[in-house]
Amino acid sequence: MPNFCAAPNCTRKSTQSDLAFFRFPRDPARCQKWVENCRRADLEDKTPDQLNKHYRLCAKHFETSMICRTSPYRTVLRDNAIPTIFDLTSHLNNPHSRHRKRIKELSEDEIRTLKQKKIEETSEQEQKHKEINNSNAQNPRAEEGAEEHDEDILPLTLEEKENKEYLKSLFEILILMGKQNIPLDGHEADEVPEGLFTPDNFQALLECRINSGEEVLRKRFETTAVNTLFCSKTQQKQMLEICESCIREETLREVRDSHFFSIITDDVVDIAGEEHLPVLVRFVDEAHNLREEFMGFLPYEADAEILAMKFHTTITEKWGLNMEYCRGQAYIVSSGFSSKMKVVASRLLEKYPQAVYTLCSSCALNMWLAKSVPVTGVSVALGTIEEVCSFFHRSPQLLLELDSVISVLFQNNEERGKELKEICHSQWTGRHDAFEILVDLLQALVLCLDGINSDTNVRWNNCIVGRAFVLCSAVTDFDFIVTIVVLKNVLSFTRAFGKNLQGQTSDVFFAASSLTAVLHSLNEVMENIEVYHEFWFEEATNLATKLDIQMKLPGKFRRAHQGNLESQLTSESYYKEALSVPTVEHIIQELKDIFSEQHLKALKCLSLVPSVMGQLKFNTSEEHHADMYRSDLPNPDTLSAELHCWRIKWKHRGKDIELPSTIYEALHLPDIKFFPNVYALLKVLCILPVMKVENERYENGRKRLKAYLRNTLTDQRSSNLALLNINFDIKHDLDLMVDTYIKLYTTKSELPTDNSETIENT
Repeated sequence: MPNFCAAPNCTRKSTQSDLAFFRFPRDPARCQKWVENCRRADLEDKTPDQLNKHYRLCAKHFETSMICRTSPYRTVLRDNAIPTIFDLTSHLNNPHSRHRKRIKELSEDEIRTLKQKKIEETSEQEQKHKEINNSNAQNPRAEEGAEEHDEDILPLTLEEKENKEYLKSLFEILILMGKQNIPLDGHEADEVPEGLFTPDNFQALLECRINSGEEVLRKRFETTAVNTLFCSKTQQKQMLEICESCIREETLREVRDSHFFSIITDDVVDIAGEEHLPVLVRFVDEAHNLREEFMGFLPYEADAEILAMKFHTTITEKWGLNMEYCRGQAYIVSSGFSSKMKVVASRLLEKYPQAVYTLCSSCALNMWLAKSVPVTGVSVALGTIEEVCSFFHRSPQLLLELDSVISVLFQNNEERGKELKEICHSQWTGRHDAFEILVDLLQALVLCLDGINSDTNVRWNNCIVGRAFVLCSAVTDFDFIVTIVVLKNVLSFTRAFGKNLQGQTSDVFFAASSLTAVLHSLNEVMENIEVYHEFWFEEATNLATKLDIQMKLPGKFRRAHQGNLESQLTSESYYKEALSVPTVEHIIQELKDIFSEQHLKALKCLSLVPSVMGQLKFNTSEEHHADMYRSDLPNPDTLSAELHCWRIKWKHRGKDIELPSTIYEALHLPDIKFFPNVYALLKVLCILPVMKVENERYENGRKRLKAYLRNTLTDQRSSNLALLNINFDIKHDLDLMVDTYIKLYTTKSELPTDNSETIENT
C-alpha cells in the first residue's frame, strides 16, 4: 500500500515520488511537536502509537540539515528532527474545495504563543552558540573535539576514500561467499602437498578480482608486503559480524514496526563442532503478510537457567526486540533438549505472561509429543526411524528396491501398497500417522534391508551394505518393536486433534473445543493402563513373531541387573512400568502445559474469522476471550460496538460475497482498516506459532534453513555465513557496513593492512 503524506495541502504519495516518507515518532514530546506544526486538529486526539502506525510526513517538510543520507538506499532523520516546512495557505485560493486534511485555525492568543516560542527558541540557540564559541576560545582542545564530532560532514581525504573503496570490495566478496554458500577456508592443511601454498577461498577470490582488473585492490596489492595476507582471519571475522548484524537489522526493523511478534526455535544443530539453536521470528509486515524469518543461531547451553538467561539477553539487548510485544513462543526440539527448552519457556512466561507457549504449525502434534517423551527407548527409536528414512532417500535405486518389496507383500491389497509406496517417497517421518505407517511398513523395511545386506550380485557398495546391516539390527530389536507399537496406540488418541490443528482456521477453532475430550480419553487409558498395555504388548509380540524376532528384555537392563533379576519380572510388566506408564503420563501433562488457559482463549478468538462466524450462525462471543489482548487494541472502549458491526457486516452480506476463510484473507480485505480493533486482534492471532503460514512464499526462512543445513558439511558451517545465505534476498547497504567497520575497528590513521597476517609458506 502507498504511503500518503499527512501534511495539509500536500498530495504526495510514495508511488508517485522518490521522496522518503517518515513515521511520526513514538516519543510523546517530539510527536506532540510534529502534530502542532502540522496544524491538523484531527490528529491531536490520537496517541503516539496510532500516529506512528498510520501517518507519515514526506521529506519536503524537513530542512535538509534534519535529514541524514547514510547511503544511496537509506534516508533517515536526525534524532531531534522536527518538521517546519508547511504550506498552510494554498487552500485559501479555492475556498469551496473539500479538504480531508483540514488545517486548524489558530486564535490570536495561540498565534501570539507560537511567536513567543519561536523567539525563545532562537534566543536559546544564540546563547548556546555564544557559550560554545567562548569555551572554544578558552579551550582549543574542545574545538578540536567539536571538529571530530562533526567529522561525518567533512570531505574525505583521498586516502580515506581509497580505504573505503578497498573495504567495500572486501565486504562485497564476503557477501558473495555467504549468498553462494562458499566456505571461507579452502583445502585442509593435510590435503596440500608440502612446500605448496594454496590460498583459502577468500584470498583466492581477492586475487581473482585483482587479476580481472580491479584497480583499488591492485593498488593495495602493490603497496603490501609480499608475505602478508590482504585480510586476516581476525579482520574477516569482524567484517562477517558486521555483515550479519546489518542484514539482520533490516528484518528486525520490520519486526519493530509491526510491534507484535513470536519467537520460534528449531532443533539444535551442529555448527563447526558446537551446538547452536536456530531462532526464527514471526510477524505481520506492512503488506499484511505473515512472515517467518530466520534471525540467527544462539550457542546452546547445557544449563537450562543459563540458556534461558542468554536467550533473553540476546533477543532484548543484542537484537533490540521489546519482549513486551512478544505474543507467542514455540520450540521444536528432540527429547534430549525438550526439558531445557521448557525451562526457557517458563522463564519467559514469568516475565512476559502474554508470550503464550504454543505448538509450532510446522511440526505435527504427534511427532512433537513423541520427541518430548523423557524415555531413552523412545529417543533411540525416533533416531532409528529418521535414519531409516534418510537411508532409503540416499538414491532412487534404494527406493525402487523398497517399492518392489512392498508390491510383493501387498499383492492382496494393491491400493494400500500403492499408498505406502507414495508415502515412502516423501518425508513421512513428520506425519501425524507416522507410527501407523511404520508398523505397516516394518516387514517390508526388514526384508528390504536384509536383501541389500545379503545381495550376492554386488549391486551395492560396502558403505550401503554396512549401513543396511546396522539399520536392520536396530529395527529388529524387540525394544524398538514395543516402543513403536506403544507410541502408535497412545498417540492414536491425539491424531485427529493434531491434524485439525494443522488444518484450516475453522479446524483449529473447533479443535480447541475438543481438547477436553482428548484429555478425558487419555485419563481413562491411564486409569486402566494394565488392560490397555496388555493389548499393546500382545500386538508388539505378534509383530515380533511375524518378523521372527526374539522377545526379550533390553540388553542394557539385563546387563545392569545381571544376577539380580526377579523371577517374577516379565517383559510385559517391565515395559508397562518403563514405557507405557511414563509415556501416557507425560503426554497428558504435555497437552495441559501446551494448551494453557491463555492459549485456548486465544484460539477461541478465531471466531473473528468470517467463515468461522458463519459456521457458528454468527452467534459468537469474541469480546470475552479477547480480554487478554485488551492492551493491544487501539480503541478498547469501542470493541463491543465494533464486533457487533463486524458480525452484522458478514451476516447481511450480498449473496455473491464469500466469507473469508483465513486470517490472511481477512487481513487483506479492502475495508479492514475501518475495524481497527478487529484488525489488531487478527494480527496478533496470526503470529501465534500454532497458526499455519497461509502463503508459502513467506515461510522461506525455515525452508532455507533446512536447505543450508542439508547442503553444508558440519565443519564448514558458519553462523555468520548462514545468515547471509538464508537471507540472500535482503537488501544490504555496503556503505553502512564500511562506515560501521571504520568506526569500530579503525582510527583515522589506521589502514586495513595493519590487521594483516604473515604467511609462513610463500
